[in-house]
Amino acid sequence: MRPSTLKHLALGCAVIAAAGGIGLMRRLPAPKPRGIKSCRVEVKPSQPPSAATVAERPESYGFIVKYKRTAKPSLIMQMLEQMNVRNPYRYPNLPQFAFGMYPESEAGATDAFLERLRKHPGVEYVEPNYVYKIGDTRPDDPGFAEQWGHFNDGQPIKGGRPGIPGVDSAVLAAWDVTTGNRDVVVAVIDTGVDYLHEDLADNMWVNEREIPNNGIDDDGNGIVDDYYGYSAVGNSGNPMDDNGHGTHCAGVIGAKGDNGAGIAGVNWDVRIMALKFLDANGRGTLNDALECIDYAIAMKQRGVNLRVLSNSWGGGGYSRALEDAIRTANANDILFVAAAGNSGTNNDRVPHYPASYNVANVLSVAALAPNDTLASFSCYGTKTVHLAAPGVDVYSTVPVHIFGQGYKHFSGTSMATPYVAGAAALVLARDPKQSVKQLKAQLLRSVTPVAALDGRLVTGGRLNIARALGVRGE
Repeated sequence: MRPSTLKHLALGCAVIAAAGGIGLMRRLPAPKPRGIKSCRVEVKPSQPPSAATVAERPESYGFIVKYKRTAKPSLIMQMLEQMNVRNPYRYPNLPQFAFGMYPESEAGATDAFLERLRKHPGVEYVEPNYVYKIGDTRPDDPGFAEQWGHFNDGQPIKGGRPGIPGVDSAVLAAWDVTTGNRDVVVAVIDTGVDYLHEDLADNMWVNEREIPNNGIDDDGNGIVDDYYGYSAVGNSGNPMDDNGHGTHCAGVIGAKGDNGAGIAGVNWDVRIMALKFLDANGRGTLNDALECIDYAIAMKQRGVNLRVLSNSWGGGGYSRALEDAIRTANANDILFVAAAGNSGTNNDRVPHYPASYNVANVLSVAALAPNDTLASFSCYGTKTVHLAAPGVDVYSTVPVHIFGQGYKHFSGTSMATPYVAGAAALVLARDPKQSVKQLKAQLLRSVTPVAALDGRLVTGGRLNIARALGVRGE
C-alpha cells in the first residue's frame, strides 16, 4: 500500500422562456443555433461543451438579461459588446430584455461570466437561455422499463409482481430540469468500476494529468497510470471491477442516458471516479478504505470538482481513524453517502459503520421496496438512518467479463445508496455552489413522507429527486 445562441433567434422562444417559469404556456422545443450539431432537447441551463463532449452536446444556448428601467438600452448593448457577447439582440416588444451568446473565451466558465453580468448596476437579472421540450423526458435506453426506482407505473418488477405506481425516486420529473452535468464528479468507493462498460465509459472521470498506460507516474502523486481512479487493493492505477458490485452502483449514479443502450443512470451526464478497496470477494481493509478517501480528498484539493462519495459497504467496529477521515472529507465539502446495512436491525441500538458515524456530511440510506415499504433486510433507525431509496431488484450495469451480460438486478442498501449519491450529483448539476451542509439538508427536507417509514427513519420518507430540484414530483 502506498505510504502516503443568435441574432435571429425567434421571439417565440423568448416568450416561452419568460412564461415557462410561471406556467402560462406549454413548454415547446427551443430552436437551436444554426451550424450546431443536433442533440436531444431538455429543460436545463445548457453548458458549453468540453473538448471531450463536443460531438454529443451543443454549445451554450446563451443567456437572457433584463436591465433596469433606469438603464439606457444603448448603454446596455454597449456593455454587452464590450464584454465580447456574441450576437447581442434586443426584442422589439420587450424593451428591457436582451439576448446574447457567451463569449468564446468564457467556454467552461459561464457561471462566473453571468455573475459578473449580474453585478452590473444597470442589470436587474440574468438567467440561462433554458431549453424546453414536449412531454416526459424519457430516455431511449431499452432497459429503462426495468428501472422501477426511476419510474414506477406498476410494471412487473423483475418479471414478477407489479409495483405500486408512483413508488419511485421521482427522477423522471427531475429530468425536466436537468439530466446532469459533467462538471460534477462522484467517487464510487467499492470493488472498482468497469470503466470500459458500454453504458459507463462516456461518463468516467479521467485524470487529465496522467497519460494512460505509459507506465509513468505523470502527475507525480505516487501512483502510476491512475487514469480512471485508484485501486488500493493492488496499489495501482487500475480500478477495474473484478466483482460487479461497484459497477452496479456506478450504473445507478451515472449510466449514460438516452444513448440507445442498456439503462439510464440518475445522471445522464456526470463523471464517475473509480476507487477500489474491496477485492473480488467483496472484502477490504480499513487501510485501503482510508487510502481511497485520501485519494479523493487529494484530487479535490488539486481542483477536481469531486463533491460526493458513494459508499455501499460497511461492517466491523467503530474506527476513530475512519471517522476522522470522513470529517476531513466534510472539511473539504464532500458529501459521504453510506449504506445503512442489510441486517434488518436498528442502527440506533447497534451501529452500522460507516453509515452510523455522527459526522455532518454522512447521509445514511435505507432500502425501499417497490410496494413503498422498508425492505425486509434493511437496517433502520429514527436517529441514525436518514431516508430510504429504491433498493430491491434494482437493474443496473455489471461487467460483461464476469457475468456474461452487462446488466442485472441486485438488491440491498448498497443499491439504495447510489440513488442518493446520484440525486446529490443531479442537485449539484443545477446548483453547483451548494455546500455539503446545504446539499444534505435539501435532500432530506424534500423526501416524500411514507406511512411505513414513519417512526423508522429520521425523515420518515423516501427519496424524491424532483422535489430536491425544486419541482413537483410525487
